[in-house]
Amino acid sequence: MATLSAYSSPWPDPSPDSNLNPNSNPNPNSNFISSHEPDQLETLESFSSASQDQQDFDSFPLSGQDRPDMFSTPNPITISNFQPSQPSPSEPTPLAPPPSLLHLSFNQDHGCFAAGIDHGFRIYNCDPFREIFRRDFDRGGGIGVVEMLFRCNILALVGGGPEPQYPLNKVMIWDDHQSRCIGELSFRSEVRSVKLRRDRIVVVLEQKIFVYNFADLKLLHQIETIANPKGLCAVSQGSGSLVLVCPGLQKGQVRVEHYASKRTKFIMAHDSRIACFTLTQDGQLLATSSSKGTLIRLFNTLDGTLLQEVRRGADRAEIYSLAFSSNAQWLAVSSDKGTVHVFNLKVNSGSPRIDKARSASDPGVATSPTSSLSFIRGVLPKYFSSEWSVAQFRLVEASPYIVAFGHQKNTVVILGMDGSFYRCEFDPVNGGEMTQLECHNFLKPEAAF
Repeated sequence: MATLSAYSSPWPDPSPDSNLNPNSNPNPNSNFISSHEPDQLETLESFSSASQDQQDFDSFPLSGQDRPDMFSTPNPITISNFQPSQPSPSEPTPLAPPPSLLHLSFNQDHGCFAAGIDHGFRIYNCDPFREIFRRDFDRGGGIGVVEMLFRCNILALVGGGPEPQYPLNKVMIWDDHQSRCIGELSFRSEVRSVKLRRDRIVVVLEQKIFVYNFADLKLLHQIETIANPKGLCAVSQGSGSLVLVCPGLQKGQVRVEHYASKRTKFIMAHDSRIACFTLTQDGQLLATSSSKGTLIRLFNTLDGTLLQEVRRGADRAEIYSLAFSSNAQWLAVSSDKGTVHVFNLKVNSGSPRIDKARSASDPGVATSPTSSLSFIRGVLPKYFSSEWSVAQFRLVEASPYIVAFGHQKNTVVILGMDGSFYRCEFDPVNGGEMTQLECHNFLKPEAAF
């Protein structure tokens, strides 16, 4: 279980306006944003005066290693802004070794991504590609998890690497407007991942998930899961109800929490262990893959109905990431086979927003190819009636990649743990190989792939 340490400053309310435009309030901290409008980050200006004494853990009885510690005052944290040293004219400029990459994640709208490195973290804009912020720590400084909250000044940090900046069992809430941590959540075991919404903080441990209110860090819910070393968890980002998906208590099972209706749905998604899943922004569609990595299945989260099944390939593969397009018309998949696949979705989620966006899209889109023997699908194995991807992009197999859809139409952004950044375009009518629009090494901007 967590212990909460509230810092002396008021706690910012991340959702003062449910219709807040992520680009409407530029952060006055010039170290955190660029002067160009597409890269501006909002600042959370509203505050809540809730005190630490208001936190109540008594209604959540715990035992063993998850029992809460006593509240404690955190140690001071020393941060230094990135200030490159100026060598003397007589000395050659030293070439600093590239940082070691520990973590990669997109923000909630996929317009930015964050990189945790062995001495700090960096924030990048996807389109146009550019580094918009970096923070290097004085000593050690490894960041194993960095989670953005859209484009605002609030970040969730967890230590990592050989010299972690923070303990691996703590989530530090960093406010870059104040250039310091404004709160922390401490646990008895290592934090595997963190998910943020404007109103919630979700912390994932090996076999537990904790949901907190963002305004005052009050614990709202805890969930037990099967062993979850990857920290698998997904949360919806719509301004309405919160939908949370996590592994269940059985192999191949996912648990769906609908907090608005107070309903819990268990879905037996696969026979094998769950390896990856993702939600649409409104939380109505769920895509899952198993440790086999051959099939991706789409479910309606309300009733658990299987809506569609697509095939990545015939050979076993490790799925690194899944991503829906904004209108849920496309699904992107990256795997250890060094490929990114895009599938055409034909499901109807029942969401008016998705249905409207889909009807406004181009009517002439590529249909998912099937085997020429699919007409005898009742006789031949299921493989021969499978739906395949309509577009592909090939990468180096050695590195894990995560993928998301770009803000430009029919574009995909791919990030690699080797520091690679790709932006590609796919043809929605003819499919085939994607066209590479740009590529960069974001760890060594002077290098190219």
